[in-house]
This record gives sequence, structure tokens and C-alpha cells, in this order.
Amino acid sequence: MPIWNPRIETMPRAELEQLQLERLQATLNRIWDSVPFYRRRFEELGLIPEHIRSLDDLRLLPFTAKDDLRTGYPYDLFALPLREVVRIHASSGATGPPTVVGYTKNDLRNWGELVARLLSAGGATKDDVIQISFSYGLLTDAFGFHQGAEEIGASVIPVSADAPDRQIKIMQDFRSTVLVGTPSYALRIAEALDHHDVPLSSLHLRWGIFGSAPWPETVRRRIEFLLGLSATDNYAISEVMGPGVSGECEENKNGLHINEDHFLCEIIDPDSGEVLPPGQAGELVITTLAKEALPILRYRTRDLTSLNLETCSCGRTLARMARVFSRTDDMLIAGGVKVFPAQIEEVLLQVEGVEPNYRVIVDEVGGVERVEVQVEVSSALLTGDVSQLLKVQNQIRQSLEADLGLVAELKLVESRTIGPVDHPSQRVVDRRRAEGGDRNTRE
Repeated sequence: MPIWNPRIETMPRAELEQLQLERLQATLNRIWDSVPFYRRRFEELGLIPEHIRSLDDLRLLPFTAKDDLRTGYPYDLFALPLREVVRIHASSGATGPPTVVGYTKNDLRNWGELVARLLSAGGATKDDVIQISFSYGLLTDAFGFHQGAEEIGASVIPVSADAPDRQIKIMQDFRSTVLVGTPSYALRIAEALDHHDVPLSSLHLRWGIFGSAPWPETVRRRIEFLLGLSATDNYAISEVMGPGVSGECEENKNGLHINEDHFLCEIIDPDSGEVLPPGQAGELVITTLAKEALPILRYRTRDLTSLNLETCSCGRTLARMARVFSRTDDMLIAGGVKVFPAQIEEVLLQVEGVEPNYRVIVDEVGGVERVEVQVEVSSALLTGDVSQLLKVQNQIRQSLEADLGLVAELKLVESRTIGPVDHPSQRVVDRRRAEGGDRNTRE
């Protein structure tokens, strides 16, 4: 398996931590001089950059939240004037002012390098034809992977979020070997293949890299089976870069290698903010170490994961983060039970005949909370023996209660009734005292 940058990706931890400290101190000095927002935060805490003498001192620094970037919309947190910023991306702004990120020429060079590492870790080479199904626009995903693919010398097909039928036609005609996109969109392509009776033998796919939302192992196995490829995960967050933060290697799909020379990661208790030791699950916090246009200190991602500092069997010494299983703001509390949509999905997909699409509706009637889970099932199950249908319904209900403690009414619906979504949180419709929309919808 190729390692794109062996000098960094196999660097001894002591050397890596020294590099991180040097870059952190340089970043702090630039922020102190150039970003009034952070300087005010430092002064409020009685801090100056010289107080940070070791990586352990990182916990002295203030957190940065998404609301800070929204308040500073569009350019207040930039460390450089716009004449030195050559690229601007932004979030959708569906639930408030968008978060805006900028890149210098050097930022873009680094971005391409970091994504090239992740593509190489998955086994991509210059001989591959990489089909990108992320939407090209203000979001970072498509452009990030595009740059990385060109960096390794692969052929890039910027299909964007075109219709699944069009994606399949291009896969066949252009002989695409790698598919890049969201896991939900990969499943939509798989559904289209099945609907049109397109044989897998007509495709040339061997690998897919998916992300932008938590997706459980059951979804990975389904994608691999339906598309005939090997699927790896990647972690991208626009506020600190976009794609390129971390990704799985093909040899050991057991954690995402973090590009630690550019991102200093911590795991904190989401309630207390205390730093947790390696191996313990909590909220991921990221500090950028080389970003020029928009350096970020201790950004609270709200994503839940853990860190593993052991050397991987692939030879990389970079820390690995566990696959993100959910977000702190995705938690659903119903009937006193705390549960994440991704956990519900994991239970559902263990049942034979259940399709990957579902919806959770939470309501309150007469002061009593009521949870209904609507699940797509195969047409064969709906048109078959009624006793088998009832058996599946009872199996799902019992599994939700036994595994998650969630008591819910089950409604089985036809395939393609609910459809795919980009994030598990969009599966939840919370009608309790809702004003102007669902409480669990996020960007």
C-alpha cells in the first residue's frame, strides 16, 4: 500500500510532537498579531502566546465554536487581508449565517497534499479514474477531493451531484474505478442499478471513499456488496480545512489516520470541557497548525469519537480517530431515553429485508411522548406472508427496546417511500412543542 508522504506519515511520535509544538507557537503568534477576536479572548484569560510552552498547555487556550464564526461573518476571523486569500468556501447557512472559510495559495497547496495522503491510504494511484459525486459549489468536499486526486495524478471526473442514472452511465462509459461522495448517495446509485437491472460486471469500480455524515458498519457492508467495491471512511470539516483531516487506510479499516502535522486533536468531555485520555470517547476538538487565511484554535466539532496513538499495521504512526458515530447535537431524548439516530440505524440494518431508509417521528399527546419508527422494507416482504411481516415488525421493536431502551411503534412502508438523506439527524422529525419546524434538523 503506498504511503504518499513517508517522512511525515511514519514520523516518530517524539519528532511529530516537537513539530506540532513549533507550529502551534507560530500559529499563536500570528493569531495574537492578526486576529482581534482571539486577542480579546487571550486578554480575558490573562494569556499571551509565550505562556504556551508545551502541548499540554493547549488546554489553557479558549475554545472556538461555530457561533463564533457566524458572529464574525464573513471575514472577522481571517488572519490575512482578502488580497492574500485566493479561495473562499462557506456552509449552506440553512439554520443561520453561514460559516466562511478562506485559503491562501499555500493553504491550497497543503490541502491538495493532505487529501492526496488519504487517497493513497485507500489505495488510489495515478492509474485510477476518480468520479466525484459531491456537489461543486460553496461547500468544500468536491473541491478538496478534486485537488487531492489531481495531486496524485489520477484522472478526475467532476460529475457533481448529478442524477444516479447519469452517474451510472458515466461510470460505464468512462470506466471509473473510484467513487467519491456521501454514503447515502452511494446507496441511491445502488438502488438505481437494481431498478434498471444494470449488472455490476458493466462497472469498473474497485474503491469508494465516502463521508460528510456518520455511517455505521452495516451501511459500509451494504455499499460494498451492492456496488462491488471496497469502501473507506474519511472525516472532513469545513471550518478547519474540509477533506484532508483524516481517513482510513485500506489495510486496516480500524480508525482514520489524522494528518497531525496540520491538525492538533483533543477529545474532551462535551459537558465539562475537560480533556480526556486516549481511548476514551468524547467530543473532537481541532486546532489548525499551518492554516494561513483562517487559523482556528480548539474548534469544538460536536462530533463524538476517540483517539488511538498506537502505530497502525500499515506503518503509519499518525494517531487514528475512531469513526464518528454521532454528534452531541444529534442526541434524541424521548421517554427519558437518550439515543442517537445512527444507533437506531445500526439496529434496523441488522434485520433482513429492511432497506437503508427510515424515519423517526416523536410527538407528545396529552403529556405523553410517543415515538414512531417508519422503516422501508423490501417489496418481497410486503407482498409475502403476513406472519413473516409481523415477525420482522416484532423483531425490530424488540431490538430497539433491548439494545437501546427505546420503546417505539413500528410502521413498515414500501421501498423508496422515505428516501435517502445526507445526515442521520435528518431522519428525526420532532413535533414536541415545535415552532416553525423540526427541532432536530441541522446543516
